[in-house]
Amino acid sequence: MTARIEENRSHPRLPDLLTAYHLVNQAEKGTAVATVAELPAVYRAETEDPAAAFAADTVLLATPPGGDEPVGCVVLKAPRDGRAPEIKRLWVMPEARRKGLAKALMAEAVRRAAASGVPAVRLTVWSWRDEPLALYRTLGFAVVDPWDDRRDLLCLEKPLDVVERLTPEGVRAAADGLAALLVDAVDGGASVGFLAPLDPAVAAAWWAGVADEAARGAREVWAAHGPDGSPAGVVTLVRTAAANGRHRGEIARLLVHRSARGRGLGRRLLATAEAHAGATGLTLLVLDTQTDSPAERLYRGAGWTPVGTVPDFAADPSGVLRPTTLYYKRLG
Repeated sequence: MTARIEENRSHPRLPDLLTAYHLVNQAEKGTAVATVAELPAVYRAETEDPAAAFAADTVLLATPPGGDEPVGCVVLKAPRDGRAPEIKRLWVMPEARRKGLAKALMAEAVRRAAASGVPAVRLTVWSWRDEPLALYRTLGFAVVDPWDDRRDLLCLEKPLDVVERLTPEGVRAAADGLAALLVDAVDGGASVGFLAPLDPAVAAAWWAGVADEAARGAREVWAAHGPDGSPAGVVTLVRTAAANGRHRGEIARLLVHRSARGRGLGRRLLATAEAHAGATGLTLLVLDTQTDSPAERLYRGAGWTPVGTVPDFAADPSGVLRPTTLYYKRLG
C-alpha cells in the first residue's frame, strides 16, 4: 500500500499541520514562540485560513496507508513574475516520519510543476536541516545562486524534464526503467514493434540490444527522467550503415510515459535528437508511425513531411493490421 496524496487547501486538518510546522520552524530559527498568536502575521494568516492564504497555490496532503487523516503537507506556490514555482511548507508529523511520506509529497509536487510546463522548480531550506536537505538532493535539487539573502538559508533548484544523452553504460543502468517505459507505450496502444501484453523481460532484452548498438556507434539514445528518477521519455537516433546513406538517420522509439504527456516532452526529445543529428553531419532524417496516431500531430507540427501511407504495414499491440505513414525532414 502507498500513501494517499490529495489536493485540498480547505482540509480541516491543514491548520494543525501548518501550525506545527511554523512553531518548529520559529524555534529552529532561534525565535521560538509558544502560540499561534505570537507568530509573524504572514505565518499566522496561513494557520488561520490556509484556503485564503494559498488561494492561488497547490496544497497537497499525505495520509499514510491505513490512516484516516493527513499527517503531512506541502505547498507548491504558483509561478510569479516569470520565476520558477517554489515548494514550501513541507511537513510530516514526527510520529509519522520515516515512512516515505515526505518523499511522496515532494514527488507529487514536482510532478505537478512539470505538468504545468515550467522549466524548473525551486525551494529554500535552512543549512542545518540535514534530513530535508538530503531528501532534496536525492530528488535532484541542487544549490544555486540565492534569491533570498537570509543568513544560513540555502536556495535550491531542480530542472524539469532535462533531456540527457545516455552512454551505453547509461542505457544498461536504466534498462529496467526503459523497459517499463516501453511496456507502458505498448499497453497504451503505441505501435512500436511489439504486441500486448509485453513481457518486461523482453522489453529489457530489447534495451540491452540498444546498449550494444550504442557501443558500436549505430544508435544514440536520449532520455528525460521523472521526479522519482525513472525515465519519463526516450528517443533514439539510428545511423545508416550503408556507405551511400551515411548522410541519413532514422528517428526511432520516441516514447513518453502516459503520466508525463501533455507538457511538450515529446517535442523536446525530438528536437534534441534532430539538433544532434544536424550537428554531427546528418542532412536527412526519416521515420515511420502508425497513420492517424497522436504521434502524427507531433511530427507534422515539428516540420516533418509525409511521403505516403502503406496499408496494413504493421500490427498494433492488439494484433490488428494498421497503415503506416512515412515521414522525412531535411536538416540545415
